[in-house]
Amino acid sequence: MQHNAIVSRDEWLAARRALLLREKEATRLRDKVNAERLALPWVKVEQDYVFDTPAGPKKLADLFDGRSQLIVYHFMLGPDWEAGCPGCSFLSDHLDGALPHLNNHDVTLTAVSRAPLAKIAAYKRRMGWRFPWVSSNASSFNFDYHVSFTRDDLAKDKVFYNFTDIDVASAHDELPGLSAFIKDEAGNVFHTYSSYARGPEELIGTLMILDRAPRGRNETTVMDWVRRHDEYADRAEASSCCA
Repeated sequence: MQHNAIVSRDEWLAARRALLLREKEATRLRDKVNAERLALPWVKVEQDYVFDTPAGPKKLADLFDGRSQLIVYHFMLGPDWEAGCPGCSFLSDHLDGALPHLNNHDVTLTAVSRAPLAKIAAYKRRMGWRFPWVSSNASSFNFDYHVSFTRDDLAKDKVFYNFTDIDVASAHDELPGLSAFIKDEAGNVFHTYSSYARGPEELIGTLMILDRAPRGRNETTVMDWVRRHDEYADRAEASSCCA
């Protein structure tokens, strides 16, 4: 149990005003980072990726669903996994409510995993989600965007993830991430942005709320308390992402 100082209202107000200056500083910095993100150069996607979807095979350009912008959440669900990653599931619990706003703003969002479509559909039903979710199992998409790794990759000392080489002991066959794409009027697709590890954390509204609660996230390691939303009742210990 944390024990913060107990002070008068005037002392609290002084401390809160000091923190407000830091919060405003962080907001201004976030705005600058967002502007720099929008200014990143683009890379034309030359590969002819095909995805398995409920409507049949689709190319990457088709996943835009008539819009010019596409956000892909790289959801950790491998071909032989029995359930999705708890952390990815936690993030995905926040997506459905955003869909009408994103779609109205010319943005399509979809999850992509290497698991076969039937396994994706079953897990999606279990979780009660509505957002689009497709399989990249027949293409190199996950490997090219550095969120999936072969046995040969994992047999080495390092794998390339989050724009650097990380120790293989910190890796799984699947890791999380988010990628953004844009399509021009001629139908050309460009990769504009990717983010990995804790990069997409701001998509998780629950964490943003907890950051303002008296005990914050109340965790020893990052999201060690998170369960799939239908598993909280049993209070079981958190399983590994590939459980």
